Amino acid sequence: MTERLREALRFQAEACADLGSPFMAQLCTLLAERLEPGTLLTDRLFGWQGDLGLRGDSVALRLAGALHALKLQGHTGLAQVYPPHQPDEKELWKAVAAALASEAVFFIRRIDSPPQTNEVRRAACLIAVGHLLDARFGLPLNILELGASAGLNLNWDRFALEAGGQRFGPEDAVLTLRPDWRGLPLPAANPKIAERAGVDLNPVNARSEMGRLRLLAYLWPDQPERIALTEAGIGAVTAPPEKGDAIGWLAGRLAPKPGHIRLIYSTIAWQYFPRAAQDRGERLIREAGATATFESPLAWFGMETDGQSPGAAMTLRLWPSCETLSLGRIDFHGRWIDWTGPV
Repeated sequence: MTERLREALRFQAEACADLGSPFMAQLCTLLAERLEPGTLLTDRLFGWQGDLGLRGDSVALRLAGALHALKLQGHTGLAQVYPPHQPDEKELWKAVAAALASEAVFFIRRIDSPPQTNEVRRAACLIAVGHLLDARFGLPLNILELGASAGLNLNWDRFALEAGGQRFGPEDAVLTLRPDWRGLPLPAANPKIAERAGVDLNPVNARSEMGRLRLLAYLWPDQPERIALTEAGIGAVTAPPEKGDAIGWLAGRLAPKPGHIRLIYSTIAWQYFPRAAQDRGERLIREAGATATFESPLAWFGMETDGQSPGAAMTLRLWPSCETLSLGRIDFHGRWIDWTGPV
């Protein structure tokens, strides 16, 4: 049992290094090497039932997020070793071990909840899809986000995107995304959102202090750009998404509306739905697609893991044309995009 946790922590360390967080890589490596059973907290961790990994319960991120939350709440010992400080391994582990021992009840409560992030840099692909759909259909969008977390990316039309030497989005954008853009340019377009709605099993109220802290805690402490962008995205949110099962929620919102495009999307969320829910969702969407017309098209976009690398696949399905478009690949945190969509 002990090796399962260490393996999950080591794998998370490698993933964090690949995603540009040397601090998280160092922290997870130390946890893998030095955590030992024998306390209420560590026995809970080492005795964890189920999948500890990234596609499962993400136990490493639960623990790291709890540490970051404690630091954000003013824990003096962690504040002295967290970025921008650059402690050596001995200093970092001394502070972390002390926090784990003195705040065990806090950690036990926090790790019961799964990680929840709302990565606004993923909105770059949503902006790109919006331009593609507007160039093709010229109709306003009704957007439906599945697994919307705090709903930050329901506001992608208020974000700007700098890509391929061009700028897309409003002049008064609340934030600007600057991924490393590779591939074809985006079509000139002006997508407009007529209606927007999102759903999540456990939606976060980003405008509350507790919700804001939850979102920031799962960001990585040595990535200030992500933190700043998330703070800006929080400022654009007016209300949290609806609470509910994504597929059940979607079933009541698939009726066509003439003169509008229905756009269903998810970013690193669909892959976590149970297989039965995925099958039902795909069936419902295809049935709705069968009723689509060119006056009321249906689009289904996913930025999801497909077992390939690097990054995630971007796939767009369209009705009534019954097309499936591979739009390329994107970094899990939106740092780069290999775009292969039509011009």
